[in-house]
Amino acid sequence: MSTGSPGFISLQKAINMTTRYRENMNAVIDPVYGSRGVLCICDTFDKAAVATLVNKPECAAIRLYYGMNEDLQLRPILVAVNSNNEDILPVSSTLGNDAVSDDIVDDSLKCPPFCPPASPLNP
Repeated sequence: MSTGSPGFISLQKAINMTTRYRENMNAVIDPVYGSRGVLCICDTFDKAAVATLVNKPECAAIRLYYGMNEDLQLRPILVAVNSNNEDILPVSSTLGNDAVSDDIVDDSLKCPPFCPPASPLNP
């Protein structure tokens, strides 16, 4: 599935991007939603959860979807992707509607309120 580059960027580019996001995050959404904390600075994922996705036998990449929880806050959703660019998802016929499997990750620590110590990406 590789596009020629593994997708790494420089620290300076990451600083520029995260700064631009923080400066504009509330301006990119309708003011009705801005006061609800729809967007966040960052999300921190548990290493074991991400490793579970990465270690799936057919995993060639990780895909980030954006969803919205019941409080209308933007939430990242991670899934493994195979070499055909297809999501690796549980077979819905074998699971109930609310059954949890190890195929979809959303349980991250959202900042705010769970913010990391200051760094060049979030001074």
